[in-house]
Amino acid sequence: MTNLTSAHRELFRRAPDERFPTLQALSAHCRDRKEKSVDRWVPPRALRAVPASEELILSTGDGESLRMSDWSFTQLCSLAKVSKDTVNRLSADTAAKVFGETIPKAAKPVQLFTEGPELRSLHGTGYTRLHNADVVSMLQEFAVDFGPPPAGMNGGTGLYAGEQDMFCFLVDPTGWCEIEGESFAPGFFVWNSEVGKRSVGVSTFWFQAVCQNHIVWDATEVVDFTRKHTGKVGEALADIRRIVLALVEKRDERRDGFVKVVRKAMATKLGDDAEEALKALQAQGITRALAKRAIDACGIQGRLTLFSVVDALTRIAGELTNAGERLEADERAGRLLRLADESEAPGLQLAA
Repeated sequence: MTNLTSAHRELFRRAPDERFPTLQALSAHCRDRKEKSVDRWVPPRALRAVPASEELILSTGDGESLRMSDWSFTQLCSLAKVSKDTVNRLSADTAAKVFGETIPKAAKPVQLFTEGPELRSLHGTGYTRLHNADVVSMLQEFAVDFGPPPAGMNGGTGLYAGEQDMFCFLVDPTGWCEIEGESFAPGFFVWNSEVGKRSVGVSTFWFQAVCQNHIVWDATEVVDFTRKHTGKVGEALADIRRIVLALVEKRDERRDGFVKVVRKAMATKLGDDAEEALKALQAQGITRALAKRAIDACGIQGRLTLFSVVDALTRIAGELTNAGERLEADERAGRLLRLADESEAPGLQLAA
């Protein structure tokens, strides 16, 4: 098992206006940006950095001027093969002259991704966009029953979208299942950048706890997938959908198995009377005192089923003040419940 820290890092780097309370709210935000954003292709020789007061704006050669985000300015520096740190130390007039000398005059066009008067990103011909809205829409359709974890210590929700990328941390709070005698719930991370800041990807897992720092503790069965934004990046949606559906199917399979065990435990008697039930519990290593408390808590004899006794043991464990005793009582209750899934339980004569 391992501890996952991706959501922890996102929790502390996201501003309040990048947090969303629900997947529906995040989806609405991403759809709105998609609808307002436009792709266009222009030759690099048409681009010109123009000083405006103390900043640079980008002219596309057709009379339009675009304000650059920090990310699109970084990409312009990359296109011109100049150091962003160096350009930032220059005056706007001098920086404009540097770009005038260094922006390539190649014939291959560059892709401008704009939202109103702002340039969101700038790419060459090898880049293919995958919109955040399409990723979130797929999650809404196929990740049913999953939602954000409890809010982090600073209010972070696990659902984020900013200027450069998006990130979703989703869990199923009702999907607890037993894996090798321990309780786990399913969850996953999904991320994307429609401006080329990061790859698109998914990480699914089963976990035991999430703290207020959004560290995922004791994760197992971790499955990772990433893809770059190249020609066939659209196929990543099908891959992510397949991986999420595999997690959902395993959750349903394990949950159905657990329900089957509970139903069998509810229909299985430990004995015809309290004395028989007491002997059966002692045969499973439960102390006479603890077994008697559980049987007394069950009330009438007709309720001496395997499930009722396990339920009583669990409630008693919660009342114990010593942590070691609580853990031991919980473990005994868990092992006792698993007997319902065994055809023959040594030392315990189960009569339905």
